[in-house]
Amino acid sequence: MNFDGLVGPTHNYAGLAFGNVASLQNQGALSSPREAALQGLEKMKFLADLGLAQGFFPPHERPHLPTLRALGFAGASDAEVVAQAARQGGNWLSLCSSASAMWTANAATVAPSSDSEDGRLHLVPANLCASLHRSIEADFSARMLNKVFAGPSFAVHPPLPASAQLQDEGAANHMRLAAEEDPAAAYHIFVYGRAAGEALSQGPQVFPDRQTLEASRSVARQLRLPEARCRFLRQSPRAIDAGVFHNDVIALSHLGRLLFHEEAFAEDTAWTEELQQALGSSFRIDCVRRSELSLEDCVASYLFNSQLLSLPAGGIVLVAPEESAEHPRAHALVRRWLDEGLIDEVRFLSLRQSMRNGGGPACLRLRVQLREAEIAELHPPMRFDETRYQELRAWVEKHYRDRLEARDLADPQLLEECRQALDALTQLLELDSLYDFQRSPT
Repeated sequence: MNFDGLVGPTHNYAGLAFGNVASLQNQGALSSPREAALQGLEKMKFLADLGLAQGFFPPHERPHLPTLRALGFAGASDAEVVAQAARQGGNWLSLCSSASAMWTANAATVAPSSDSEDGRLHLVPANLCASLHRSIEADFSARMLNKVFAGPSFAVHPPLPASAQLQDEGAANHMRLAAEEDPAAAYHIFVYGRAAGEALSQGPQVFPDRQTLEASRSVARQLRLPEARCRFLRQSPRAIDAGVFHNDVIALSHLGRLLFHEEAFAEDTAWTEELQQALGSSFRIDCVRRSELSLEDCVASYLFNSQLLSLPAGGIVLVAPEESAEHPRAHALVRRWLDEGLIDEVRFLSLRQSMRNGGGPACLRLRVQLREAEIAELHPPMRFDETRYQELRAWVEKHYRDRLEARDLADPQLLEECRQALDALTQLLELDSLYDFQRSPT
């Protein structure tokens, strides 16, 4: 089941993600929160119409007043706090207004009950402490996940302590691989940028890495995964410097398929031979050569940030961003995958608003393997179907602005609009007192 993030009403292009080329290139551009949210809903509907189990997560509260107050901005009302932060200059208000929680691949790392040693499904919310605007997502993600996965079959752990030694970016740096004939015998690949305490000269020199080996190992322990079923791979510093800030920008996986670029990892490819032997002949690997697609092509097309999905009627579909269809070399690679049977069909989706901030189809979803009995334990309103699609579409069209500029973040009316929208959403989703503004007087 894929859980996509609803795009929040403050979706904007502030260029906060250093190392994310698209985010930096579109800094200051005019955004459309309404269009972004509707594009996300259309993606969910498309997948649900294919017969796939689809869920969603609500947006986070933005601007985030607790963080603004913690930074020393004060006022008799929340509107005055926002105004003071705007007057201060810099990007404090932008940092506390980011809609980056829409990319739920960073919300948590997940291990299904079939893989864990105690037979429960485990989730570890990511601390995202490599960047301020994302680090403030961790506490709310944990609160929200506890409401969605509230049944006895689930274990939602606290995020790892926020420190330089334990930087964790969630499922965007994690892959679960399994043979088609035995999907329960899975292997988990954790991708990291550095080990804590390493000399800076050993890592990327242009952009920072965001995941540590220590964090990945800690998450694997929290997920109760057998050590023999885990592999830890170092991300190539050269790839990070090219703008590959997460593994899901350079590698793509789904059960018995693993598609990755030859410059994705610092290790040689001996580990793929071990995986092939362990998972059998049905497990298919494709290591894409730089002569076919360069690192720069990967970042420009976002092809590896596609979704691979098993269709109910059989076969594997690649759900890719339109930018991949428009990129000649990426499109040629997709045709090769089709010719060689690595995928059975491809669908290209328009996610322009998200893509301009550096988030494609895979960024927008958290993939969770669930048994039927476990699906029954989920908070029911978080299931996506035609009725929910119509309700959420009407909600977006009522509450979201069509255009948003950076200066609009200081508009006190925007604060009120966001709260009205989220208040209405919690009633629709039966999630009482989910947000901070609903929990305490303002």
